[in-house]
Amino acid sequence: MTYLEDLFSLAGRTAVVTGGSSGIGRGIATALARAGAAVVLVARGQKALDDTAAQITAAGGTVAVVPGDLSSRAGVREVAEAAVEPFGEPDVVVSSAGINLRPPLGETDEATWDATMAVNLEAPFWLGQRFGPGMAERGYGRLIHVSSQQAHRAFVTSGVYGVSKGGLESLARSQAEAWSPRGVTANTLVPGFVLTPLNRRLQDDPDRVRALADRTLVGRNSVPDDFAGAAVFLASAASGYVTGQSIHVDGGFSVH
Repeated sequence: MTYLEDLFSLAGRTAVVTGGSSGIGRGIATALARAGAAVVLVARGQKALDDTAAQITAAGGTVAVVPGDLSSRAGVREVAEAAVEPFGEPDVVVSSAGINLRPPLGETDEATWDATMAVNLEAPFWLGQRFGPGMAERGYGRLIHVSSQQAHRAFVTSGVYGVSKGGLESLARSQAEAWSPRGVTANTLVPGFVLTPLNRRLQDDPDRVRALADRTLVGRNSVPDDFAGAAVFLASAASGYVTGQSIHVDGGFSVH
């Protein structure tokens, strides 16, 4: 067990997970806590935060919550400063918070563009600017972003959402270039179709849901727990030579 613990244990590490109260973010936050990290959950809704925190605590994890809004620079700054209060500066920052506004591109207005870019792309950038340099000074850090198939291919009205996720993967590469020489990796997880509240509008069409499952090689759509192993790997010492990458956790969706 010592070998595995040296590779994958997060004991003594602190992680901040945005969007940590639901969906993929909740699955990742739970996994990091079970691997030993002290986890700070960031999301807008207090009840969902408290529910997730209670679940993690019941499983023996260490957790704190920070309600906050990432749709403005001021909001990101407030969240960042509040997130360091429970356990100190983070070793791991997971950007899973996102909004999924996807009108056809020709119908996209300024408000939709601005809101999508603010949460999906700018917030991860500003969090990286806040925490990346400190991680580099300490010689260890992990920046993990949650992207989308729409960063790589246009389907089911990708619109501005796809643009924001494509930018997010480019951001990870730029962060890797900036800080990986000093022990900070930056990578992106690329889901397939995940059964989460963010995709609820698509789940109302059972034929589409089935078609998306049939496109995978494992024969089903994913659930948040499918990201546990990849998240722990990217947060741990085991991934020290993996950086700037977009890692597909999609059941083979992207190669079918």
